[in-house]
Amino acid sequence: MGITYKQAGVDIDKQNLFINTIKPIIRSTLGPEVIGGIGGFASLFRFNATKYKDPILIASADGVGTKLKIASMAGCHEGVGIDLVAMVVNDLIVQGAQPLFFLDYLATGKLDIDRAKIIISSIAKGCKDAGCALVGGETAEMPGFYGKDEYDLVGFGVGAVGSENIINGSGIARKDIIIGLNSSGVHSNGFSLIRKVFFDIAKMDINSHVEDLGKPLAQELLIPTRIYVKSVLNLIRDFKIRGIVHITGGGFIDNIPRILPKRSCAVIDRQSWEIPPIFNLIRKIGDIDENEMFRTFNMGIGLILIVSPKEADDVFIRLKGLNESGAIIGHIEQRKSGQPSVIIN
Repeated sequence: MGITYKQAGVDIDKQNLFINTIKPIIRSTLGPEVIGGIGGFASLFRFNATKYKDPILIASADGVGTKLKIASMAGCHEGVGIDLVAMVVNDLIVQGAQPLFFLDYLATGKLDIDRAKIIISSIAKGCKDAGCALVGGETAEMPGFYGKDEYDLVGFGVGAVGSENIINGSGIARKDIIIGLNSSGVHSNGFSLIRKVFFDIAKMDINSHVEDLGKPLAQELLIPTRIYVKSVLNLIRDFKIRGIVHITGGGFIDNIPRILPKRSCAVIDRQSWEIPPIFNLIRKIGDIDENEMFRTFNMGIGLILIVSPKEADDVFIRLKGLNESGAIIGHIEQRKSGQPSVIIN
């Protein structure tokens, strides 16, 4: 008898066992819109177009990045699925789209069913927080491509919005107010720099207690990314939000200009919110320039809303009622010739 696929490193029976193990977890995220359940070649979703005037579908894909290295070093995978969902659905909601469904891709050198179940459970929790269905995905065992204990995560999400309600920043005007919603920490960006700072420069151990943080390093770095979907959906139901920015890779410097009209400039007051200790520690150890920090990290602000001055106070009151913490962190000005799109004072 010749060599088998299992002997080459891919165990199909284990993959089938894993799929059967996670079916109840996935079902917990499903609503009546999902047709046919789990296990088909593709997923079916009944789209209720009557909820939207001239409905537009919006799609997004993202990953967790090298934060997964931290999770593996710490042996803690409970939050990475939330990170995955957050990175996708937060990008949908900034354009006013309600997330509908989500798919994941888990690739690994050797399938560890217990670890994979923890990851999928985390993805399901993120989908519930975002109000979307986990309709399917793919688990790929790829020996020789990934190390035995390595894995990668990618997520794909689709949302819907009426064409009249798309948020694209086109209505942003001079004197508009910028409201920042607090992040839960570093979220899922900048981890190549984070790893260099803490492990190459500071020679820290992942489980070391860090006095400046009041907790072990792993506990701080693995705080899941905030999912802002339900709060933003509540806001856009009653307010005209002119622009929303998800502060991810590129930080303030590269993300805010993505929605600004050409002649607009965002002026950010860095003293208007308290920057969490983790960012100050990264900057101190790495001797990192402030502009680089604001271009790499969220600095404690995970989502930005741009609203008219007349609605700013009411929006802020609503946010407090939704248990969202944040601050008014700046305003919009007309950009002068040669002036950057984002000014941080």
